[in-house]
Amino acid sequence: QVQLVESGGGLVQPGGSLRLSCAASGFTSDYYSIGWFRQAPGKGREGVSCISSRDGRTYYKDSVNGRFTISRDNAKNTVYLQMNSLKPEDTAVYYCATGPLMYYRTCSHYGMDYWGKGTLVTVSS
Repeated sequence: QVQLVESGGGLVQPGGSLRLSCAASGFTSDYYSIGWFRQAPGKGREGVSCISSRDGRTYYKDSVNGRFTISRDNAKNTVYLQMNSLKPEDTAVYYCATGPLMYYRTCSHYGMDYWGKGTLVTVSS
């Protein structure tokens, strides 16, 4: 059973930075997509950034491209999301999720099979 545990959320001022971590375990395949999704109050869940386990190719939502960076440490089975220049509209619960390899291209939450419990990111002055 795949397990995902997020950490690193918190309160940050606009323009600040946070790094989220997702510790993953239980994979039965070397090829999968894994990424970060978020859900703001009153809104639907959306894909923020995803990465391919096979070759490290990435996807970024337009509104975070250039501000957020996804990376992975295979030795630690951990995926990170470095978030810079944070804006109030980035406020949301951020989830780590994984699914079949092909879904990294669109980072669709519909394609993800396993989810973490989420970590809250609040951007406010």
